[in-house]
Order: sequence, then structure tokens, then C-alpha cells
Amino acid sequence: MMDMWTVLVPILLADIVNPVLFGFLVYAAGTKSPVVTSSAALLGHTLAYFSVGVVLAPGIEFLFDRLANPHQIDFVISLILGLLLVWTAIVSFQNKDAQKTEYTNLSPVKAFGLGAIINFVGIPFALPYFAALGQILKADFSTIDSILVLLGYNLLYALPFMTIPFLVFVMGDASRSLLKEINTRVESVGNYLMPVILGLMGLALILDAVLFFMTQKGLF
Repeated sequence: MMDMWTVLVPILLADIVNPVLFGFLVYAAGTKSPVVTSSAALLGHTLAYFSVGVVLAPGIEFLFDRLANPHQIDFVISLILGLLLVWTAIVSFQNKDAQKTEYTNLSPVKAFGLGAIINFVGIPFALPYFAALGQILKADFSTIDSILVLLGYNLLYALPFMTIPFLVFVMGDASRSLLKEINTRVESVGNYLMPVILGLMGLALILDAVLFFMTQKGLF
């Protein structure tokens, strides 16, 4: 089972690039109960991520089998998804200065719920997570072992974000200026990096579909 982590860790490193979650946790750390609220937000996100993995796992194997033996309709869907991703990337670039979300009267309970919602909204773009699920299923572990590995993956995913409530607990109000500075830098990178990633994914899907319709052989 330990060999599995040599594959999962690189996937995990790509997965934890989540400026939206980081920014939300920084905001939660600025409320009246910063440690509890930010911890609740992270807990909601982590539980939602784990739950989605458990629910989606049975369908991942079917998806991978279908990808290995695609039908013509799959390339039509691929073309549509590619166009949507490119459109999303363009819109994201155009609106990168107006993407800040305001959360009012944020309590720990609301933070928990919003943390889960942020996860659910981002699931369609969680390609590294789908890749991790695929690797876990491919290893042919028992059901219990697979769940434990998935749980470990989710806990490791949450670990870097736990630094936010930890810093607030240790540094108190002095941590807020530091967290805001870090968040500004993360947002700055994320505002450009995420649209680029989405755009490249979209172009790859479009190219894949176009090549199939021209040559009956896709890119992948």
C-alpha cells in the first residue's frame, strides 16, 4: 500500500492548488471566532471532498473503460466541453478583478456549509482528484483499504490549509496581516494560472474531437 503513495503524492501536490478555498479560509480567519470558523470551513470542505470520492468511485471504473473505448458521441461531448472550458477561461480573465466574494455574518455553522458548497461547485474541475481515485481503484485494494487510502489522501489535502487556523491560534490578531498578504499573492497567481489551465484543457479537448472527426483517431 505504501507504493501507492509514490503515485498519489504528485497528484496531491497538483490538487492542493486551490486559491478559492485558501481565500475563503483567510476570510473565515477574520471573523469573531477565527480558529473555530476557519476550522469549520475546512472540515466542511474536507468531508464533502471525501464523500464525493466515495460516491463517485463506483462510476470511475466505468468512465475509464469508456475513455479507453470511446464512441462518436463521446467526441461530440468532448468538443462541447472544450468550448465551454475555453469560454470559461476567457470570462475568468475578463473578470479577474471582480471575482471576490463577500460572506456576511459568517458563523461556524455557515462556514461549514459554505466549505462544502465550495467543494461541490469545484468538483467538475477536480481532475487530479479523479486521477487519484482511478489510481486507488486500479490498485485493486479491498473496500476498507481503498476507503482508508482515500481518507488519508483527503487528510493530506487538508493539511496545508490547516496552517491558517494554526497561525491564528498561535499569533492571534497579528496573523491577519500575514494571511492577507499570502492570500493576495495566492489570488494573484490563481487568477492567471487557473484560466490558463482551463483554457489548455479546453483546447486539448477541442483538438481531440476535431482530429477524430477528420482522421477517426483522437489525440489521446
